Amino acid sequence: MTQIPYGAGTLPAGVRSRTIRGVNDLDVHILEGGYEDLRRPLVLLLHGFPDLAYGWRHLIPILADAGYHVVAPDLRGYGQTTGWLKGYDAPLESFSLLNMTRDALGLVSAVGYRHTAMLVGHDLGAPVAAYCTLARPDVFPNVALISAPFPGTPEFPFNTADREVPKPPSPGLSQSVDEALASLDPPRRHYQHYLTTRQANEDLSHPPQGLPAFLRAFYHVKSADWPGNKPHPLKGGTAADLAEMPTYYVMDIDKTMPETVAAFQPSVEEVVSCQWLTDSELGVYAEEYGRTGFQGALQAYRVLSDPKLNAELRLFSGKTIDVPSLFIGGMSDWGPYAAPGALDLMRTKGTTKLAGIEFIDGAGHWIQQEQPVQLAKLLLDFIE
Repeated sequence: MTQIPYGAGTLPAGVRSRTIRGVNDLDVHILEGGYEDLRRPLVLLLHGFPDLAYGWRHLIPILADAGYHVVAPDLRGYGQTTGWLKGYDAPLESFSLLNMTRDALGLVSAVGYRHTAMLVGHDLGAPVAAYCTLARPDVFPNVALISAPFPGTPEFPFNTADREVPKPPSPGLSQSVDEALASLDPPRRHYQHYLTTRQANEDLSHPPQGLPAFLRAFYHVKSADWPGNKPHPLKGGTAADLAEMPTYYVMDIDKTMPETVAAFQPSVEEVVSCQWLTDSELGVYAEEYGRTGFQGALQAYRVLSDPKLNAELRLFSGKTIDVPSLFIGGMSDWGPYAAPGALDLMRTKGTTKLAGIEFIDGAGHWIQQEQPVQLAKLLLDFIE
């Protein structure tokens, strides 16, 4: 895969792009700020889907100005990080949560640190960050999760010696919920199920409206800029409950994701007024995903839907996140409620030192891009 350096003007002053070789069998592309002095404490930022290290570009300079060495990698399967296998039929084991935890651990060591001052994970990066703290609290002594709450570890059934052992739940949607969504009027399907299908990469990589227009609509509809985002906790996990979410979460069954978000394409005026994602910044995303496609990024969703590939997570059965933790959501983001009950479980079951649950006004799913100053304040208050 040919690497293309970011062009002039795509990165804020003081933020550089480079590649770290040989990190857990990867060459990891990172963006970093505050790199002039390795005596600075390290902040590691893990992005989600469909994002890149570039998604942290507004936040990196703020944290660097506060005295930190800030590192944001393109995760395994994304952007200019190389060494991962492409294609739908490639083995999925390397995309497991624990191997992506090893990616983060190896990167910390590669840049010359024994531990982080703060670990931050957004969206799909949040469960990676959570397992980093579960596996190596000595290296990751605190964690902030954005958008995706941590509901706790999968557990072995307790006291089953004299009774039938229940079947362990799948980490993804159950077949019964999937079938129930398909039986609704109109029939629906969950976006996570869609993203595991063979067709998803082709749909996302070659949308009929063109890649820039598709990405613009996708980022817009999941942001606070789209007035239709009025998230609230769901009563439960039934098909009817899930169908209360917008169609970019629970899709019409006969539509692709590009077809789904095309209905929410922002106007010219809305694009011009979007200061958190200018056309030139959108161009970085379009160039990167146009070059790599989406399959590498989609592999983790396939792992999460496979009970066999997630069986290793029961190594942490009954374990909680026992380092100081923080959850941050956007007031206009459905992410905190997409897994019904997960936020409450993070508070009551998943963590023992939860410092707070915070919501940022004027932010949807892309909090670090939409409201970086407010996010930085919460993070710095948490760390300091």
